[in-house]
Amino acid sequence: MELQLAMVLLEVRDLDASIAFYRRLGLDIPDPAGERPIVIHRMGSGVSLLITTQFASAYDPAFERPAGGYQQLLEFYVGEDALVDAKWTDLTSAGYHGRLAPTQTAGPYAAMVDDPDGNVILLTSDEAAAPGD
Repeated sequence: MELQLAMVLLEVRDLDASIAFYRRLGLDIPDPAGERPIVIHRMGSGVSLLITTQFASAYDPAFERPAGGYQQLLEFYVGEDALVDAKWTDLTSAGYHGRLAPTQTAGPYAAMVDDPDGNVILLTSDEAAAPGD
């Protein structure tokens, strides 16, 4: 069996703020079920995005939030260049921190914006990131 990326888990400070961000990004994030501080969205690619406030902190006694900077980027394929521009404008106009305005990089046309916890979201029109059929 080939190893597959099944889920990306984000340990966040404010679940509601994160849900609002990822919905604005364009994901159909559900409401949390009951009192559980967790939501899961399965994307067409098969990878799930799990957002929670209490997984790593509950099960890893050595868990510490990064003090600064970022350690990863989450790339979201949004389609053509104009859609990268539109999503960047929508998110930064809503007050989210823009890290890199839309530009042609050495690779894809891309932009970067921070989610509420400082996770860097890479918006691209890179066909290599498009979900397969």
